[in-house]
This record gives sequence, structure tokens and C-alpha cells, in this order.
Amino acid sequence: MTDHEVLRVFCGPGGEYGNELGVVRDGAAVPGRAERQALARELGFSETVFVDDPVRGEIDIYTPTLRLPFAGHPCVGAGWLLGVDRLVTPAGVVGVRREGGLTLIEARAGWAPPRTLRQYGAAAEVDALEVPPPGEWIYAWAWQDEAAGTVRARAFPGRDDGIDEDEATGAAALLLTARLGRALTVTQGRGSRILTGPRPGGLIEVGGRVVREAAQGVGDVGSA
Repeated sequence: MTDHEVLRVFCGPGGEYGNELGVVRDGAAVPGRAERQALARELGFSETVFVDDPVRGEIDIYTPTLRLPFAGHPCVGAGWLLGVDRLVTPAGVVGVRREGGLTLIEARAGWAPPRTLRQYGAAAEVDALEVPPPGEWIYAWAWQDEAAGTVRARAFPGRDDGIDEDEATGAAALLLTARLGRALTVTQGRGSRILTGPRPGGLIEVGGRVVREAAQGVGDVGSA
């Protein structure tokens, strides 16, 4: 049995909602890529993180079907859980800071996986969208208040792995921030909250609230 923790990342202001993240603190217990991929598929979260060095912040990220060099909500969650000021990912070193109950990371837009950013004319149009068939990874968004930088978004991974919609996606919000070149407050999914903003040196900051949901073994996955 492989122990793992469950976090909710990018929670709303009261700790509600957020995207679930599986974290295997003892990455050495699952050493091979094939074994990690199989466990990520078994756990069924949009992403699962394996911690290879908790002091250096070295992590490895998997969806149920593939390994990712970088992803937003796993880095925010792992940064919160490990209490480090940086994470080491295959894409590069991710800065981590904390402020006012939030955990924020700094990363480059070029590290994010490709996403189709699809703008709609109103938040109500985004709310009314049905899940599209598998295909491209779509980040549907609309301004709630352009002057204030508030955005309504939903994320459709387009994968045939049982995850039709992601509750909160840091990498997609990072890409949108890079495109618009301004700070954003994104409400995604049922009510998750993502805060972003450009930083010096071409970096983008992405962050939010993290809540610990559970610690369990693989045999207890259904109780998450």
C-alpha cells in the first residue's frame, strides 16, 4: 500500500472548492516512471505529485495518462505541503512564497503544456458550456469585470481518462496571464479561486489557498 496525501488547491476564500491533488511524500516508494504512471491512473486525480527530495523540493508530476514537466496546481500544493521556497521540476526551478494565507509560485509560460485559450463574450456563456468531446485541451474564459481583472473560466482537458473538467488549473491561468499581460483573479469550476500576475524577468506568479483533505493509502482511494 502506498501512502499519499490529498490536498485541495486554489480553494475559495472560505476554503471551499479547489482542485484535488494527490501527493506521495515518499517518492522512493514508487521509483519507476511506469509504476508512477500506474499509481497516478489508479488514484484518478487530475495530477499526482511524487516527492523525490523534500529538502530540495524535487518533485515529479503525473496525470492519469502522462508525465508533465510542469503543472500549476501540483506546484502550488507541493510548495504549501513541503514548506520550501523553491521546487525543482523537469521544466526548471519554480520559486515559492507565502502571503496572507496564500501559496504562490513563479514560473515561465513556456514551461506550461499547450492549451487552447478560448474567449467568450460573457461569463454566462462560459457557465452554460457543455463538456466537449475528447480532443484539444480548452480553457474557456470570459471577463467578469475587465477593469478589475476578474475572469470566469472553465477547463476541459480533452483527455479520455475520466476527467472531463478540471476544477482549477494553474498552468492555463498562467498562460492566460502571459497573453493578457496583467494581474488576474480567476474564478474557475464551481468556485475555485486563482490569483496571478506578471513578475520581473518574464516570470508569471500563480497562487491561491490550499487545504489538506486527507492522508490515506491506495486501498482507501474511494474515501477521498
